[in-house]
Amino acid sequence: MVIRRLAVAGISLAVTLGAAVLPAAAAPPAHPPAAPPSRTISVADRAGHAPAAPQPHADAGRAALLAAPDIDVAKVQAHLTELNAIATRNGGTRKSSGQGYRDSVAYVKGKLQAAGYTVTEQPCTSGCASGAGPNLIAEWPQGDAAKVYMFGSHLDSVSAGPGINDNGSGSAALLETALTLAEQHPAMAARVRFAWWTDEEQGLNGSDFYVNSLSAAERAKIKAYYNFDMIASPNGGYFINHITSAAAQPMKAYWDSLSLQPEENTEGAGRSDDYSFEQAGIATSGYAMGASARKTTAQAAKWGGTASRAYDSCYHQSCDTTGNINATGLDRSVDGIAATLWQLAVTPSTPANDFSLAVSPTSGSVDPGASATGTVSTATTAGSAQTVQLSASGAPAGVSVSFSPSSVTSGAGSSMTVTTTTATAPGTYSLTVTGTGSATTHTATYTLTVKGTGGCTGQQLLGNGGFENGTAPWTGDTGVIGAHSGQSAHGGSRFAWLGGYGYSATDTVSQSVTVPAGCRKATLTYWLHIDTGESGGVAYDTFKVKVGSTTLTTLSNTDAAAGYTQRTLDLSPYIGQRITLTFTATEDSGLQSSFVVDDAALQTG
Repeated sequence: MVIRRLAVAGISLAVTLGAAVLPAAAAPPAHPPAAPPSRTISVADRAGHAPAAPQPHADAGRAALLAAPDIDVAKVQAHLTELNAIATRNGGTRKSSGQGYRDSVAYVKGKLQAAGYTVTEQPCTSGCASGAGPNLIAEWPQGDAAKVYMFGSHLDSVSAGPGINDNGSGSAALLETALTLAEQHPAMAARVRFAWWTDEEQGLNGSDFYVNSLSAAERAKIKAYYNFDMIASPNGGYFINHITSAAAQPMKAYWDSLSLQPEENTEGAGRSDDYSFEQAGIATSGYAMGASARKTTAQAAKWGGTASRAYDSCYHQSCDTTGNINATGLDRSVDGIAATLWQLAVTPSTPANDFSLAVSPTSGSVDPGASATGTVSTATTAGSAQTVQLSASGAPAGVSVSFSPSSVTSGAGSSMTVTTTTATAPGTYSLTVTGTGSATTHTATYTLTVKGTGGCTGQQLLGNGGFENGTAPWTGDTGVIGAHSGQSAHGGSRFAWLGGYGYSATDTVSQSVTVPAGCRKATLTYWLHIDTGESGGVAYDTFKVKVGSTTLTTLSNTDAAAGYTQRTLDLSPYIGQRITLTFTATEDSGLQSSFVVDDAALQTG
């Protein structure tokens, strides 16, 4: 949590969810004091508690809430152990502008990718501290895309310490919740988007940048944002942001079910990333257990702990390590996160059978009389697998499309052949591939270019191939692009440094270009430097160049050498096509291998 973004004193903020703000809850009946904070997990908490508060949508909402899993806090603590180790390897800190933060991003990203998430690194290109690493965004791709619930925490620490309570606790809790969601794969009524923010400790800068980058339409899709900052304070209390708001009710219901009697998070008002969303008119809530403020006598009586002592005596200090974690509070928080997510976004109903359809590659270029091939892939996206009949339309005279097999069970693929004749007129044609299931139909587009006898103007197609002008038009893990210390450029001052972590991680940068029809040659050149801590002749870490899903070349730690080497690939088979060129580095869990790319060009002639 940032020390102070703005002064908020004596103000109780209420944020609407939809159009209503719930009135302040009546004082709860007397409860026996909750168990004092402890680093030993109570039996009651590990047994799990089903929140009993009424749900806004009666039976369906209640069933979803009851289905919420009990998150294993030992797994959350394992993530904290790794974040602590990352800080230790990087001077005792995970500050946003340091390697410790970038290693933290890579750790979280690797876990999410292995679980099946599509993960995006969003560079903070304005408003952040110099050298700050990226935001990390992961969305579970099920549920109504027009209804998004966001769950976020800042991943950076202050420079003075490793930041394990502040805010490894929130980051690790969200990571394990996201992994549990992927493992259980429930039916979804709404989208869930997870975020790990950069540069919070310097002024909420990463979340500010994210919110400001959203269009009005994208902001409107976010129905509520939930923030988790310092949720394992050793002498902590149980605090909820905007506790009387509609957004807070699922979180409060869970802690009420544990007789915790939570209070408003007055200490944290305006001091964490939820404030960025509040400023944009988005409903917010979240959990916290307190920072440097001192526990009152009344709070010690109901929650345990020591009165007149700070909630976290190691706040923003080097002692904020794994020894500074209240495991009971962490367990109660992460289970409340899961209960809230399940209530808001999970549906107990069985979804109707549905499938997806895709074609790869999405385009092809042939001479008259020749054929192009592709693969039609399907996947079961809801319910059970079903038979999908394949067909194509939009083919011009002299063009035929066949599939082998002509029908598949969703989850399987088929080979597609597009055949032309010598009489087929040159031009570009849009073919529609259709998959017809038992109740639904899906389509994909394939672009066919039949070559003519026209000329070709030689040109270089890649944008920013030397990486000197920011990151665009490259996409993917664009945080690897820059003038990083530890490596040097082939030309200029910037380059793309993929890999180099020393543990399991994947970096990818991509760019889409159109290779003009009528050219006779298309050649990709790039300069690559490889250095490694590996030894021997085994390829532990790899570097791949792809066009679409096709791997054109694979290099590895065994190709390491001093300086840069120019590499060349023939892309002539892709003339007349829109292609996506991708550089990917993949490291195993052992020693580091760095793959440094610079001065890439795609020349036609």
